[in-house]
Amino acid sequence: MKPVAHFFRLADRFRYVLIIILLSLPTVSSAELLDRVVAVVNDEVITLSDLENEGRELFRNISAKTPASSLQEALNRAREDVLDALIENRIISQKAKENNISVSPEEVENAFQHMVSRSGQSEEVFLAKVKESGMTEPSYKEQLKYQVLQGKLVSTDIRAKTVITEEEILDYYDTHYTSQVSKGGLYLLQIGFIWRDPKNPDASPETLRVNKLEARKKAEEVLDLANDGEDFKELAKKYSELPSAADGGDLGIFQIDEMAEYMREGVIGLKPGEISEIIETPDGYQFFKLLNNEDGTIVIKTPLEQVKEEIRSKLYEQRMKKSYDEWMTALKDKAYIQKLDVFSMYRGA
Repeated sequence: MKPVAHFFRLADRFRYVLIIILLSLPTVSSAELLDRVVAVVNDEVITLSDLENEGRELFRNISAKTPASSLQEALNRAREDVLDALIENRIISQKAKENNISVSPEEVENAFQHMVSRSGQSEEVFLAKVKESGMTEPSYKEQLKYQVLQGKLVSTDIRAKTVITEEEILDYYDTHYTSQVSKGGLYLLQIGFIWRDPKNPDASPETLRVNKLEARKKAEEVLDLANDGEDFKELAKKYSELPSAADGGDLGIFQIDEMAEYMREGVIGLKPGEISEIIETPDGYQFFKLLNNEDGTIVIKTPLEQVKEEIRSKLYEQRMKKSYDEWMTALKDKAYIQKLDVFSMYRGA
């Protein structure tokens, strides 16, 4: 808790800054919004014009797309969000100044070009997307400046202290990349092809007949590849038309009584490593590979070495986000922050 004397010194400073700003404002008509202080962050103020300039495109987009009945509420939420972001930016700037950290225009431009490159779009398309999000190019680059400052501050205060241990990686791997087969369970991979398109329920009988023949042919061709020893998961990712394709056909562990009848008949009797025959379903053709069916067996979905660095990066990102949130909260707790009632200013304009 701040000493009482310190609190009053800050309060006096706030009143002094507020008076100076208000006295310096030009006379305007009653229909215009006066430029007023909406927040104080240590010895800096954020004005209503700062808020409006920062959120202008966002507020304009909200006004154009939001029904009148909920427009005011949407704008209020947006103004609160923009103000909170401005407060964080001020705190970051002040902390950077305290640590003699700065960002050059070249660093901002490099960060901008990096973001364009990561998007895979041309600069013109990227900037159009930025505008759609409610920001102008200058305001977006200003945000990048604060992000670069954040990065430098985080490197100093957080990054060096963030370490992901081998034990943490193994714990995550065991939880997300392995499964244990229970009694009566079957660990299955799946590849399938659809002939009845749910998006086209009114297809003619002739269309369905042709689709069915094509689906069967594709299933036979891919089954031959699987039986010739090609990696089943890679085949599923490349050819399967089912949702499981994204996971390499990985269905996980099924109990026999959980399976559809056509699926149950196709996999009963398979030994680990064997691939079923092609099975006709109501909408297509499928075949399965049994990975394991032994009670208590740990099934490895992906070898550790293939995903180790991916896991490390994911855990590092999670830890950094948590550390950053804690770091920012600590900075806010130490700062003098006074937010005024922004909404009353709009109502009173």
